[in-house]
Amino acid sequence: MTVQEFTDSLTGPRPPFGLHPVAEALWHDGRGDWEQAHNIAQSREGTRDYDRLHAYLHRKEGDEWNAGYWYRRAGAAVFTGTLEEEWQELTKTFLKK
Repeated sequence: MTVQEFTDSLTGPRPPFGLHPVAEALWHDGRGDWEQAHNIAQSREGTRDYDRLHAYLHRKEGDEWNAGYWYRRAGAAVFTGTLEEEWQELTKTFLKK
């Protein structure tokens, strides 16, 4: 699935079948359901991919301190681009998994 196909799917009632759970969380976030995306991030705390998602979500929420904590836990640098760029990058990454 391409990022464009994924983005187009945001108008549907449910995420495409077979997505990596982090991609599914990004789908929910892309539809404005931050809470559902956050629930997925919390479901496997301590797992690098989920912690990376968690960092993005708290950055989006505006909680820079908490986002920094999750970036560190994920072993990732704090993303310096826009939130849209970060969403796109994460989506590309997790559509491949």
